[in-house]
Amino acid sequence: MRVFVTGATGVVGTRLVPLLLKAGHQVTAVGRSPDRLSALERSGASTAVIDLFDRELLRVRMSNHDAAINVATHVPGTGLSAFMPGAWKAMDRIRREASALLADVARENGVRIFVQESFAPTYPDSGDRWITEEVPPAPAPYNRTALDAEKSAARFAQRGGTGVALRFAFFYGNHDQFTNDVVRYVRRGWLPILGRPDGYFPMVNHDDAASAVVASLSAPSGVYNVVDNEPLTRGEIGKALAGILHVSPPRIPPPWTARLAGSLGETLARSLRISNNKLRNATGWSPTYPSVREGFLAALQSEAG
Repeated sequence: MRVFVTGATGVVGTRLVPLLLKAGHQVTAVGRSPDRLSALERSGASTAVIDLFDRELLRVRMSNHDAAINVATHVPGTGLSAFMPGAWKAMDRIRREASALLADVARENGVRIFVQESFAPTYPDSGDRWITEEVPPAPAPYNRTALDAEKSAARFAQRGGTGVALRFAFFYGNHDQFTNDVVRYVRRGWLPILGRPDGYFPMVNHDDAASAVVASLSAPSGVYNVVDNEPLTRGEIGKALAGILHVSPPRIPPPWTARLAGSLGETLARSLRISNNKLRNATGWSPTYPSVREGFLAALQSEAG
Protein backbone atom coordinates (compact mmCIF):
# COMPACT_ATOMS: atom_id res chain seq x y z
CA MET A 1 0.00 0.00 0.00
CA ARG A 2 1.21 3.53 -0.77
CA VAL A 3 0.74 5.71 2.31
CA PHE A 4 0.89 9.51 2.50
CA VAL A 5 1.83 10.66 6.04
CA THR A 6 1.53 14.28 7.16
CA GLY A 7 3.17 15.22 10.44
CA ALA A 8 5.85 12.65 9.68
CA THR A 9 8.54 14.43 11.72
CA GLY A 10 6.39 14.75 14.85
CA VAL A 11 6.25 12.64 17.99
CA VAL A 12 4.05 9.94 16.45
CA GLY A 13 5.16 10.40 12.84
CA THR A 14 8.84 9.64 13.43
CA ARG A 15 7.82 6.33 15.00
CA LEU A 16 5.02 5.63 12.53
CA VAL A 17 6.98 5.90 9.28
CA PRO A 18 9.52 3.14 10.15
CA LEU A 19 6.67 0.86 11.27
CA LEU A 20 4.86 1.37 7.97
CA LEU A 21 8.03 0.63 6.03
CA LYS A 22 8.66 -2.48 8.12
CA ALA A 23 5.13 -3.64 7.32
CA GLY A 24 5.95 -3.44 3.62
CA HIS A 25 4.19 -0.18 2.73
CA GLN A 26 5.61 2.53 0.49
CA VAL A 27 5.60 5.81 2.39
CA THR A 28 5.62 9.46 1.41
CA ALA A 29 6.63 11.34 4.57
CA VAL A 30 5.48 14.96 4.68
CA GLY A 31 6.90 17.63 6.98
CA ARG A 32 8.12 21.21 7.16
CA SER A 33 11.81 20.60 7.86
CA PRO A 34 14.09 19.06 5.19
CA ASP A 35 16.68 18.29 7.87
CA ARG A 36 14.22 16.32 10.00
CA LEU A 37 12.83 14.55 6.95
CA SER A 38 16.29 13.42 5.89
CA ALA A 39 16.41 10.76 8.62
CA LEU A 40 13.14 9.27 7.35
CA GLU A 41 14.46 9.36 3.80
CA ARG A 42 17.51 7.37 4.89
CA SER A 43 15.17 4.77 6.37
CA GLY A 44 13.54 4.24 2.97
CA ALA A 45 10.68 6.73 2.79
CA SER A 46 10.06 9.23 0.04
CA THR A 47 9.83 12.72 1.51
CA ALA A 48 8.17 16.01 0.66
CA VAL A 49 8.20 19.48 2.19
CA ILE A 50 4.61 20.70 1.87
CA ASP A 51 2.52 23.46 3.40
CA LEU A 52 -0.60 21.66 4.66
CA PHE A 53 -2.74 24.53 3.40
CA ASP A 54 -1.42 24.36 -0.18
CA ARG A 55 -4.21 22.51 -1.98
CA GLU A 56 -2.51 22.33 -5.38
CA LEU A 57 0.77 20.92 -4.07
CA LEU A 58 -1.08 18.44 -1.88
CA ARG A 59 -3.14 17.34 -4.87
CA VAL A 60 -0.02 16.70 -6.94
CA ARG A 61 1.99 14.92 -4.25
CA MET A 62 -0.90 12.81 -2.93
CA SER A 63 -1.70 11.30 -6.32
CA ASN A 64 -1.34 7.52 -6.66
CA HIS A 65 -1.62 6.83 -2.93
CA ASP A 66 -3.91 4.30 -1.29
CA ALA A 67 -4.06 5.81 2.18
CA ALA A 68 -3.52 9.20 3.80
CA ILE A 69 -2.64 9.57 7.48
CA ASN A 70 -2.76 12.96 9.16
CA VAL A 71 -0.88 13.07 12.47
CA ALA A 72 0.19 16.70 12.06
CA THR A 73 -0.19 18.77 15.24
CA HIS A 74 1.12 21.96 16.78
CA VAL A 75 1.24 21.46 20.55
CA PRO A 76 2.49 24.64 22.27
CA GLY A 77 4.71 22.81 24.75
CA THR A 78 4.48 21.31 28.23
CA GLY A 79 5.21 24.45 30.25
CA LEU A 80 3.25 27.60 31.02
CA SER A 81 3.13 28.51 27.32
CA ALA A 82 0.31 25.98 26.81
CA PHE A 83 -1.91 28.00 29.17
CA MET A 84 -1.41 31.37 27.48
CA PRO A 85 -4.15 33.06 25.40
CA GLY A 86 -3.90 32.03 21.75
CA ALA A 87 -1.48 29.20 22.49
CA TRP A 88 -3.62 26.65 20.64
CA LYS A 89 -4.45 28.81 17.62
CA ALA A 90 -2.05 26.97 15.29
CA MET A 91 -3.37 23.60 16.46
CA ASP A 92 -6.93 24.78 15.88
CA ARG A 93 -6.14 25.77 12.31
CA ILE A 94 -4.51 22.41 11.56
CA ARG A 95 -7.45 20.49 12.99
CA ARG A 96 -10.14 22.67 11.44
CA GLU A 97 -8.70 23.65 8.06
CA ALA A 98 -5.82 21.31 7.22
CA SER A 99 -7.71 18.14 8.14
CA ALA A 100 -10.65 19.20 5.95
CA LEU A 101 -8.35 20.05 3.06
CA LEU A 102 -6.42 16.78 3.35
CA ALA A 103 -9.63 14.74 3.43
CA ASP A 104 -11.02 16.55 0.41
CA VAL A 105 -7.81 16.18 -1.62
CA ALA A 106 -7.59 12.52 -0.66
CA ARG A 107 -11.05 11.83 -2.06
CA GLU A 108 -10.30 13.82 -5.20
CA ASN A 109 -7.23 11.63 -5.73
CA GLY A 110 -9.05 8.35 -5.18
CA VAL A 111 -7.36 7.59 -1.85
CA ARG A 112 -9.25 4.74 -0.18
CA ILE A 113 -8.34 5.25 3.50
CA PHE A 114 -8.07 8.45 5.54
CA VAL A 115 -6.79 8.36 9.13
CA GLN A 116 -7.04 11.47 11.30
CA GLU A 117 -5.53 12.11 14.73
CA SER A 118 -7.87 13.29 17.51
CA PHE A 119 -7.87 13.63 21.30
CA ALA A 120 -9.36 11.21 23.85
CA PRO A 121 -9.57 13.70 26.77
CA THR A 122 -12.49 15.44 25.06
CA TYR A 123 -14.70 13.01 27.01
CA PRO A 124 -16.53 14.34 30.08
CA ASP A 125 -15.33 13.61 33.60
CA SER A 126 -16.77 10.16 34.29
CA GLY A 127 -15.39 9.18 37.68
CA ASP A 128 -14.56 5.47 37.76
CA ARG A 129 -16.94 4.52 34.93
CA TRP A 130 -15.44 3.01 31.78
CA ILE A 131 -15.62 5.30 28.76
CA THR A 132 -16.21 3.87 25.28
CA GLU A 133 -16.57 5.64 21.96
CA GLU A 134 -20.34 5.73 22.55
CA VAL A 135 -19.92 8.39 25.26
CA PRO A 136 -20.59 11.83 23.71
CA PRO A 137 -17.54 14.12 23.90
CA ALA A 138 -17.63 17.29 25.97
CA PRO A 139 -14.57 19.21 24.79
CA ALA A 140 -13.22 22.23 26.61
CA PRO A 141 -12.97 25.47 24.61
CA TYR A 142 -9.28 25.00 23.86
CA ASN A 143 -9.73 21.59 22.19
CA ARG A 144 -13.11 21.83 20.46
CA THR A 145 -11.45 21.62 17.06
CA ALA A 146 -10.53 17.99 17.74
CA LEU A 147 -14.13 17.25 16.80
CA ASP A 148 -13.78 19.31 13.62
CA ALA A 149 -10.89 17.04 12.64
CA GLU A 150 -13.04 13.98 13.32
CA LYS A 151 -15.75 15.40 11.09
CA SER A 152 -13.25 15.47 8.21
CA ALA A 153 -12.72 11.72 8.59
CA ALA A 154 -16.47 11.14 8.87
CA ARG A 155 -17.12 13.18 5.72
CA PHE A 156 -14.47 11.14 3.89
CA ALA A 157 -16.33 7.97 4.89
CA GLN A 158 -19.67 9.40 3.80
CA ARG A 159 -18.20 9.93 0.34
CA GLY A 160 -17.34 6.26 -0.02
CA GLY A 161 -13.90 5.88 1.56
CA THR A 162 -12.81 4.47 4.89
CA GLY A 163 -12.50 7.32 7.38
CA VAL A 164 -10.91 6.67 10.77
CA ALA A 165 -10.41 9.08 13.68
CA LEU A 166 -8.01 8.05 16.45
CA ARG A 167 -8.60 9.58 19.87
CA PHE A 168 -5.15 9.54 21.44
CA ALA A 169 -4.67 9.76 25.20
CA PHE A 170 -1.86 11.84 26.74
CA PHE A 171 1.49 10.72 25.33
CA TYR A 172 4.53 9.59 27.27
CA GLY A 173 7.74 7.72 26.46
CA ASN A 174 11.45 7.99 25.98
CA HIS A 175 13.03 11.23 24.72
CA ASP A 176 9.90 13.17 25.70
CA GLN A 177 9.77 16.46 27.59
CA PHE A 178 6.53 15.68 29.45
CA THR A 179 7.91 12.35 30.63
CA ASN A 180 11.17 13.95 31.72
CA ASP A 181 9.26 16.67 33.59
CA VAL A 182 7.10 14.12 35.42
CA VAL A 183 10.15 12.14 36.49
CA ARG A 184 11.98 15.24 37.66
CA TYR A 185 9.06 16.45 39.77
CA VAL A 186 8.36 13.02 41.26
CA ARG A 187 11.96 12.92 42.44
CA ARG A 188 11.23 16.25 44.17
CA GLY A 189 8.12 14.85 45.81
CA TRP A 190 5.36 16.09 43.48
CA LEU A 191 3.30 14.55 40.69
CA PRO A 192 2.73 17.37 38.16
CA ILE A 193 -0.67 16.14 37.00
CA LEU A 194 -3.72 18.14 38.02
CA GLY A 195 -6.81 16.44 39.41
CA ARG A 196 -8.04 14.22 42.21
CA PRO A 197 -5.80 11.35 43.39
CA ASP A 198 -8.63 8.88 42.71
CA GLY A 199 -9.28 10.29 39.23
CA TYR A 200 -8.11 8.38 36.15
CA PHE A 201 -5.52 9.97 33.85
CA PRO A 202 -5.50 8.31 30.38
CA MET A 203 -2.10 7.77 28.78
CA VAL A 204 -0.48 5.88 25.92
CA ASN A 205 3.15 5.33 25.03
CA HIS A 206 4.37 7.04 21.85
CA ASP A 207 5.43 3.75 20.29
CA ASP A 208 2.07 2.15 21.04
CA ALA A 209 0.31 5.16 19.53
CA ALA A 210 2.31 4.69 16.33
CA SER A 211 1.54 0.98 16.14
CA ALA A 212 -2.16 1.80 16.64
CA VAL A 213 -2.04 4.03 13.57
CA VAL A 214 -0.60 1.18 11.49
CA ALA A 215 -3.29 -1.15 12.81
CA SER A 216 -6.01 1.39 11.99
CA LEU A 217 -5.36 0.94 8.27
CA SER A 218 -7.37 -2.28 8.55
CA ALA A 219 -10.16 -0.81 10.69
CA PRO A 220 -13.69 -0.03 9.51
CA SER A 221 -14.73 3.62 9.41
CA GLY A 222 -15.32 5.18 12.81
CA VAL A 223 -13.79 6.68 15.92
CA TYR A 224 -11.36 4.67 18.06
CA ASN A 225 -9.75 5.30 21.44
CA VAL A 226 -5.97 4.83 21.61
CA VAL A 227 -5.05 4.35 25.27
CA ASP A 228 -3.25 1.92 27.55
CA ASN A 229 -5.03 -1.33 28.43
CA GLU A 230 -5.12 -0.34 32.08
CA PRO A 231 -5.74 3.33 32.84
CA LEU A 232 -4.40 4.29 36.28
CA THR A 233 -5.54 6.90 38.74
CA ARG A 234 -3.20 9.76 39.56
CA GLY A 235 -2.53 8.15 42.92
CA GLU A 236 -1.61 4.86 41.23
CA ILE A 237 0.62 6.67 38.73
CA GLY A 238 2.43 8.41 41.57
CA LYS A 239 2.97 5.17 43.47
CA ALA A 240 4.16 3.36 40.34
CA LEU A 241 6.69 6.07 39.53
CA ALA A 242 7.84 6.24 43.13
CA GLY A 243 8.54 2.52 43.02
CA ILE A 244 10.47 2.79 39.76
CA LEU A 245 12.52 5.75 41.03
CA HIS A 246 12.93 4.41 44.59
CA VAL A 247 11.49 7.53 46.19
CA SER A 248 8.51 8.25 48.45
CA PRO A 249 5.08 8.51 46.79
CA PRO A 250 4.68 12.06 45.47
CA ARG A 251 2.09 14.57 46.60
CA ILE A 252 -0.56 15.63 44.08
CA PRO A 253 -1.55 19.30 43.67
CA PRO A 254 -4.88 20.12 45.39
CA PRO A 255 -7.86 19.76 43.02
CA TRP A 256 -8.71 23.47 43.27
CA THR A 257 -5.47 24.35 41.46
CA ALA A 258 -6.98 23.07 38.19
CA ARG A 259 -9.51 25.91 38.25
CA LEU A 260 -6.68 28.42 38.09
CA ALA A 261 -5.52 26.98 34.75
CA GLY A 262 -8.67 27.64 32.74
CA SER A 263 -10.17 25.17 30.28
CA LEU A 264 -6.86 23.35 29.81
CA GLY A 265 -6.60 22.80 33.56
CA GLU A 266 -10.19 21.59 33.66
CA THR A 267 -9.41 19.04 30.95
CA LEU A 268 -6.25 17.85 32.68
CA ALA A 269 -8.19 17.33 35.92
CA ARG A 270 -10.95 15.12 34.48
CA SER A 271 -11.25 11.50 35.55
CA LEU A 272 -11.21 9.48 32.32
CA ARG A 273 -11.15 5.69 32.53
CA ILE A 274 -11.07 5.12 28.78
CA SER A 275 -11.39 1.73 27.09
CA ASN A 276 -9.41 0.68 24.01
CA ASN A 277 -11.51 -2.43 23.37
CA LYS A 278 -13.04 -1.20 20.13
CA LEU A 279 -9.68 -0.77 18.37
CA ARG A 280 -8.32 -4.02 19.80
CA ASN A 281 -11.36 -5.98 18.64
CA ALA A 282 -11.43 -4.35 15.20
CA THR A 283 -7.75 -4.74 14.35
CA GLY A 284 -6.01 -7.04 16.82
CA TRP A 285 -3.87 -4.14 18.04
CA SER A 286 -2.51 -4.42 21.55
CA PRO A 287 -0.11 -1.99 23.23
CA THR A 288 3.34 -3.22 24.14
CA TYR A 289 2.99 -1.43 27.48
CA PRO A 290 -0.31 -2.33 29.20
CA SER A 291 0.01 0.59 31.61
CA VAL A 292 2.37 3.38 32.65
CA ARG A 293 3.96 0.95 35.12
CA GLU A 294 5.65 -0.88 32.27
CA GLY A 295 5.85 2.10 29.91
CA PHE A 296 7.62 4.50 32.26
CA LEU A 297 10.04 1.79 33.34
CA ALA A 298 10.94 1.10 29.69
CA ALA A 299 11.33 4.82 28.97
CA LEU A 300 13.67 5.32 31.90
CA GLN A 301 15.71 2.26 30.97
CA SER A 302 16.01 3.57 27.41
CA GLU A 303 17.16 6.97 28.65
CA ALA A 304 19.70 5.35 30.97
CA GLY A 305 21.01 3.17 28.15
